[in-house]
Amino acid sequence: MLPYMDHLTPKQIVAELDRYIVGQADAKRAVAVAIRNRWRRQQLPEEMRKDVNPKNILMIGPTGVGKTEIARRLAGLTGSPFIKIEATKFTEVGYHGRDVDSMIRDLLDSAINMVRGEMTEAVKEPAEAHVEDRLLDYLLPGTPAAPSEASEAVEEEDVAAKRKRTREKLREKLRSGSMEDQQIEIGVEQRATAIGMFGQAGMEMDVELQSMVEKMLPAKHETRKLSVRDARKMLFAQEAEKLIDKDKITRTATERVEQSGIVFLDEIDKICGTDNKHGPDVSRQGVQRDLLPIVEGSTVITRHGPVKTDHILFIAAGAFHSSKPSDLMPELQGRFPIRVELQDLTKNDFVRILM
Repeated sequence: MLPYMDHLTPKQIVAELDRYIVGQADAKRAVAVAIRNRWRRQQLPEEMRKDVNPKNILMIGPTGVGKTEIARRLAGLTGSPFIKIEATKFTEVGYHGRDVDSMIRDLLDSAINMVRGEMTEAVKEPAEAHVEDRLLDYLLPGTPAAPSEASEAVEEEDVAAKRKRTREKLREKLRSGSMEDQQIEIGVEQRATAIGMFGQAGMEMDVELQSMVEKMLPAKHETRKLSVRDARKMLFAQEAEKLIDKDKITRTATERVEQSGIVFLDEIDKICGTDNKHGPDVSRQGVQRDLLPIVEGSTVITRHGPVKTDHILFIAAGAFHSSKPSDLMPELQGRFPIRVELQDLTKNDFVRILM
């Protein structure tokens, strides 16, 4: 679900975008209506939602007129997972360049980080309480030994009471911030990743192989000497991770990507092909063929499970100086029914920006 769309109408969305982007009224209206239609779809009964597909948008305009900024501000306004990717990335190396499916995996990673941040904020108070107790354990290590005889029981009780008073004094100093520069030694666990092990090759590994390799790699334990200020951040991350349901993070992030994700495909005009059957145009046509099933709607396999792209909103953009939208594959053209011409900024527009 789009958490902020229940009270945002297209006019209000355009008004918010007007605070950051100069002009481009048609583009703002197009994205506002598109994002509102996604919210309307989610109000329909479950059996009807699958028949309502998003209308993707193609923005045409020169560099610097606000194409990327409109999409980025829209995603931030609605709390939608967002990724900007340049279509030319897929033509850089070899025939197809980077795997086109990787943009959906990157979008899911972005959504997971977003959801993890929200859930971390939700468990902030209990996590901070656990961090405080762990800091006190590091500042006042050791526990009194159990009494061996009845005659020593009273003495041990006095030691325990004294220790408790000392611990409470340290707690007051921690809360007042007077011990932030105090040095303590804490144990840190680091788990190696496939990317770190295989370098750049690890980035292009099969997702299942990469996940399997990372599970096999042993964790590295080491002791670090940190200030209380730095240790607090590290311990908070550890304690918050314990309180968060990891499966729920993945489920929520996957649902957000499938229902409200936004992919901004920049420089799509650079993959327009011609009738030339040799040279870089062959690679560009191959990238278009790979993009088509993703934009049409398919299932992408990620390390966190399958992700359906049927209802992801794709916003493509390009200057189209040396080409035109009709140079794209006819099938790909049909997946962007809304086309918006963005006007070039004039001198008066720049004066307005400076003001």
